[in-house]
Amino acid sequence: MNNNIPPITKNLLIINVLCFFGAIVAERYGIDADKILSLHFFMASDFNIGQLVTYMFMHAGFSHIFFNMFALWMFGRVLEQVWGPKRFLIYYMVCGIGAGLIQELVQFVEYETVLSNYTTVQTGYGLISMDEYLNMMRTVGASGAIYGILLAFGMLFPNSQMFVFPLPFPIKAKFFVIFYALLELLLGMSANDNVAHFAHLGGMLFGLILILYWKKKNGSGQIYY
Repeated sequence: MNNNIPPITKNLLIINVLCFFGAIVAERYGIDADKILSLHFFMASDFNIGQLVTYMFMHAGFSHIFFNMFALWMFGRVLEQVWGPKRFLIYYMVCGIGAGLIQELVQFVEYETVLSNYTTVQTGYGLISMDEYLNMMRTVGASGAIYGILLAFGMLFPNSQMFVFPLPFPIKAKFFVIFYALLELLLGMSANDNVAHFAHLGGMLFGLILILYWKKKNGSGQIYY
């Protein structure tokens, strides 16, 4: 593998960074880009289907975009060099959109089991209507697509040695992916935070389905072409 960044990976990096800083500039002019482009719960009034794509290019802060783009640069360029730009772009988008769909499903379960019993919600800012609260249920970030990329790297190069901070020794890529999948499942079941853990798992799930489909379609003797 050469050190050049292939075209799709490079353009995804550029688009994400431009969107991040563009949202900051837009905010100074009174435009809430997050409200327009982030993925809303499908029962919210601000939802539109295009957000399943645009949400992947919005990020919640510098650390959010930095680690996502670092992983895209590290692993995405390898996959693109193996698969080619077209297949890599398809994979990236399918994982990202799939992650958004899983997030919508999780939010729907939450709505049906809990939120549908109420007409108002008490937040840290006071009592608000359920309609207003539903519009606050937003998802941003490329993490779903990135987790799909991690899965693909672990499947294509399972025995590659990786150094992961703070471990003082290398681990194989397949164990790294399994660890992160189990961690996201555990956090999704137990953590009370603002991280879309099930969206991360959704990206991995849709990535796995697509890879298995390619493998079956093209023969197990090839690297998922």
